[in-house]
Amino acid sequence: MSSGDDTAIVRFATWNMHGGVGNDRRYDPARIIAVLREVCCDVVALQEVASLALHGEFLRQLRDALGLQVVTARTLTRRSNDYGNALLSRFPISRNTSIELTVGHHEPRNAIDAWLDVRGQEVRVVATHLGLRPAERREQVARILDAIAAERCAVTVLMGDLNEWYLWGRPLRWIRAQFRPAPSPPTFPARRPVLALDRIWVHPPGRLRGVATHRSILARAASDHLPLVAQVSLAGPTSG
Repeated sequence: MSSGDDTAIVRFATWNMHGGVGNDRRYDPARIIAVLREVCCDVVALQEVASLALHGEFLRQLRDALGLQVVTARTLTRRSNDYGNALLSRFPISRNTSIELTVGHHEPRNAIDAWLDVRGQEVRVVATHLGLRPAERREQVARILDAIAAERCAVTVLMGDLNEWYLWGRPLRWIRAQFRPAPSPPTFPARRPVLALDRIWVHPPGRLRGVATHRSILARAASDHLPLVAQVSLAGPTSG
């Protein structure tokens, strides 16, 4: 939890970590961990986590350094590498599954669908990385929203790299219809961000207390995306 009097505030972040390869083209997992220390969030969605199996030491380092539980969802498996999404949580994860988002012969995609016990309150987190083609993203967003609608939760957080920047495109319009608009500061490219590829939505929308990019010197060097951070109140209004 964040410090201060408002102990009901939970900090969420989403970050495409670019396989741990920074803008200097170096693979530097220690730098990724250092940025996550700066961000200091309770729940973090990571995309493009390389070598989930072969470099399991990185995930162990995350657990040990940050004191967070780690859930992974592999999307690509190759002979020398695998690749996917991860969710880090300071709170117990009561259950988690994967929403299948692969469309046709395009690159495999999925979403982590996790239910957290946050001081006795159930919070659902859906963390994803959508495809590169508009038709692909439309199908993926439809599947995610169907999954969310099929089992409601008091508080739901949807976050990740949506690869979608066209504000009036159908994927963003559909999400806004269910979650309402949320602040969307640009996160890409990290050195001089102009595109809001990474997003965080909360339902009920009144629980969302702020969204901002993390713009430290280290974050701008560690990946081609900046981390996006949101503050969510578990004691906030249920609407608005």
